[in-house]
Amino acid sequence: QVQLVESGGGLVQPGGSLRLSCAVSASGFTIAVLAWYRQAPGKQRDLVAHMGTGTTTTYADSVKGRFTISRDSAKNTVYLQMNSLKPEDTAVYYCNVHLYGRVESFWGQGTLVTVSS
Repeated sequence: QVQLVESGGGLVQPGGSLRLSCAVSASGFTIAVLAWYRQAPGKQRDLVAHMGTGTTTTYADSVKGRFTISRDSAKNTVYLQMNSLKPEDTAVYYCNVHLYGRVESFWGQGTLVTVSS
């Protein structure tokens, strides 16, 4: 059974920082590809950051230079460091992973990030 548990969301003032975590529980499997998505109220879910099987990363233009995706392979955990947050970053953030040996991808439950003064 594969479980993704997200944490780290909350309320932050504009210009502040948050770090989201996504702990992947998947006995016998390791993370191949990881990504973070977000969904603002009334909008579609959009890709925020992606890391492939190597260390190549891609980011949405709106977060480049402010957000950083990373992984701790020993802990099977994925992170999203978010700096210089803006009100338009307010959304529910979801982690998504592909595991070696599994065809389907897996989603976290989502964590709400609210950027407001």
